[in-house]
Amino acid sequence: MKTFAPAIVILLVVVALFLFVPGLKERPWTASRIAGAIVAVLGYILVVTAWLQLGKSFSIGPQAKELVTAGLYSRIRNPMYVFLDVMLIGLAVALHMYSLLAVVVVLFVAQSKRGRQEAAVLKEKFGQAYLDYRKQTWF
Repeated sequence: MKTFAPAIVILLVVVALFLFVPGLKERPWTASRIAGAIVAVLGYILVVTAWLQLGKSFSIGPQAKELVTAGLYSRIRNPMYVFLDVMLIGLAVALHMYSLLAVVVVLFVAQSKRGRQEAAVLKEKFGQAYLDYRKQTWF
């Protein structure tokens, strides 16, 4: 059975930020802060959804267990990367921690490099099937 540890860790870190960073709880819930929270929650839900859809193909290092092309993966090759960035942008706005945007930039660069490594591994194992999949998807 799939463990929910990574999803729970993300949730606990966000709650800890909110509870223990001085002044965050006291700030008013403006429209932009509410919008940021909504974006962050949607990003989180989509990260967890992508992770679940990846199933046994999830790995820390680039591996080609199977070519996942259903669900979020039918339109986005790396939805976990995309929605993690969306979640962090939402958090930056909701928590008024705009320094998180620098983390998003660094993370995007790392994700792009990792995506290229993963693509090479998938292309080697799945060949034309992976190339056809790439034509139908973004990032």
